[in-house]
Amino acid sequence: MKTHEHSTDAAAAAGRDTADHIADDAAIDVTTEGLPDWLDPVARAARTIEPQQLSRFLPPASGAGRQSAVLVLFGEGAHGPELLLMERAGSLRSHPGQPSFPGGSLDPADGDQETTGPLRAALREAEEETGLDPRGVQIFGVLPRLYIPVSSFVVTPVLGWWRSPSPVGVVDPAETARVFTVPVADLTDPANRVTTRHPSGHRGPAFLVESALVWGFTAGVIDRILHFAGWERPWDRAKQVPLDWRA
Repeated sequence: MKTHEHSTDAAAAAGRDTADHIADDAAIDVTTEGLPDWLDPVARAARTIEPQQLSRFLPPASGAGRQSAVLVLFGEGAHGPELLLMERAGSLRSHPGQPSFPGGSLDPADGDQETTGPLRAALREAEEETGLDPRGVQIFGVLPRLYIPVSSFVVTPVLGWWRSPSPVGVVDPAETARVFTVPVADLTDPANRVTTRHPSGHRGPAFLVESALVWGFTAGVIDRILHFAGWERPWDRAKQVPLDWRA
């Protein structure tokens, strides 16, 4: 299992201030310049994909919901292209122990929720949760807003290229159990793909990778990225994994 973990004290000793790091660049650009060739299909898909092609759960027309953002961060590791994920602490009330993208609610200081607010929020939350240095991240795309009904979150997935990798790990054990990367090759491997079945009746794609079951919103976004980037391989959708009713 490949993990990148450091103690909370070590993260604090690094002395990075999230707001200062992001404020260093007054304008956050979205650019595909200098992307590795293998990311081109993802960048192209981000420019054309429609909300309903990503999920059947879309933001309420009323505008209600808690504005948030997640960072879908691609990097290049020892096993090729990879994706950064984290596992939520088991003590949390909402989705305990569930793997997810780094991310969270927009703060007023993040700015306009219609423009750069979600970008800043995704970078800020990623640094707060994983110790990531946002200065090494190139944002190359933004996917349409999606909705998580159980928590009323309106989520903007922000696509990033880890241009200059930095050490990452658990910053606050009360919120995060671990931080890890998953090779894209493992995500596309049909042997690692399953369908989850929730007691409510909802079924969705999932991945058995890095000793974790990645499901729910995170797995849904990964599944659609793999599909529209042309990376998806045929897999057995009849292979099901039941979820606990508390999930």
